[in-house]
Amino acid sequence: MATFRLALIQLQISSIKSDNVTRACSFIREAATQGAKIVSLPECFNSPYGTKYFPEYAEKIPGESTQKLSEVAKECSIYLIGGSIPEEDAGKLYNTCAVFGPDGTLLAKYRKIHLFDIDVPGKITFQESETLSPGDSFSTFDTPYCRVGLGICYDMRFAELAQIYAQRGCQLLVYPGAFNLTTGPAHWELLQRSRAVDNQVYVATASPARDDKASYVAWGHSTVVNPWGEVLAKAGTEEAIVYSDIDLKKLAEIRQQMPVFRQKRSDLYAVEMKKP
Repeated sequence: MATFRLALIQLQISSIKSDNVTRACSFIREAATQGAKIVSLPECFNSPYGTKYFPEYAEKIPGESTQKLSEVAKECSIYLIGGSIPEEDAGKLYNTCAVFGPDGTLLAKYRKIHLFDIDVPGKITFQESETLSPGDSFSTFDTPYCRVGLGICYDMRFAELAQIYAQRGCQLLVYPGAFNLTTGPAHWELLQRSRAVDNQVYVATASPARDDKASYVAWGHSTVVNPWGEVLAKAGTEEAIVYSDIDLKKLAEIRQQMPVFRQKRSDLYAVEMKKP
């Protein structure tokens, strides 16, 4: 199957976890009726984003929120990328993405490996490491369409992660993410287009909708970029579902026309995976 439909759900996040999960499942069902085969939720889809919220909203995986995702993935017979949730495991908290297959099974679990600890004077200071621990594993999953690689938000700034995924055969990279009003206008689209062109892959980002009253205001603009660096679809700031038809024939043509993988000077340099 050379073409399939991808849907990104730009969800408006409230302080009520059960409402977030219920509404997410409603949007997932709508996306499936529109022919989406792979659906992604945004980063921190069941909780407000912020270090003070992570301990309160954290759950184990499997747990309440991910059980609902498993059920709706099976109901709709889709591949569901569960954005991310605050995960508690053995006394530690992680920013974690769970992926479910069309039969409801857990296919992959990815814990954000680069924590968002930044300080832009006069604009934004944020320290995920105040409450979260970093993951230490790559995560991919296979579909009948292609192999998919996972990252979360800040991970997109680290080109090596995307290169490893491309080396491992991924043709689509999905980053649930919540950039803000400082980093969003500057780098959100730029980073996606860069990762797509560097690695000749499709790149998709699922953001929460913007809530100007929230303590952390997300940029929005969930986006899909093709391997040529073209923006195929992009949301505004409001709650929405973004659809894009992913054409793997187009990807193969680009890689054939510009064979950068074959032309890399591996005798001079390499990006290597140190931990499987």
